[in-house]
Amino acid sequence: MEWQSIVKTVAPWIGTALGGPLGGLAVEAVAGVLGVSEKTTDAVKAAISGATPEQMLALKQADQQFAAQMQALGFKNVETLEAIAAGDRADARKMQTLAHSIVPALLTWFLVTAFVGAMAALFLREVPIANRDILVYMVGQLSGFAAAAVAFWLGTTRDSARKTDLLAQAEAVAATR
Repeated sequence: MEWQSIVKTVAPWIGTALGGPLGGLAVEAVAGVLGVSEKTTDAVKAAISGATPEQMLALKQADQQFAAQMQALGFKNVETLEAIAAGDRADARKMQTLAHSIVPALLTWFLVTAFVGAMAALFLREVPIANRDILVYMVGQLSGFAAAAVAFWLGTTRDSARKTDLLAQAEAVAATR
């Protein structure tokens, strides 16, 4: 199971916020609960895979606090957060359709090329121990930027996962021939 699905199952508000413009707040909330000092998605992903039942309970409690904060800010329910994330992506794509700018395409090529180059360099060269932590952090950030750039063009699996969930809940349909 994907780490974001685990978070969304235990903490629906925080899990939903992870995929949208409020993702930074969600990552901070999860990192704080799990005691992760590095507030990055990679660090949170690693912490979730080894989370104890007590930490998962603390995550559930943090989700209740996060929900109260979001509702105080005017977000009625979890679906509101999903609608904002979907609207954010739609607006970005609409802007590209109307403006016909080459900048997003160039930025995507640059980020993907930089990520592939960084990965190749890591396999071909030995990293000095003194630089290892910062390099791992920077490559993690670069991977997130490259993934976001590709998601701009191709979309994300979030809608696909939602479709799969809805299909799993639907009644079976008899096949006709």
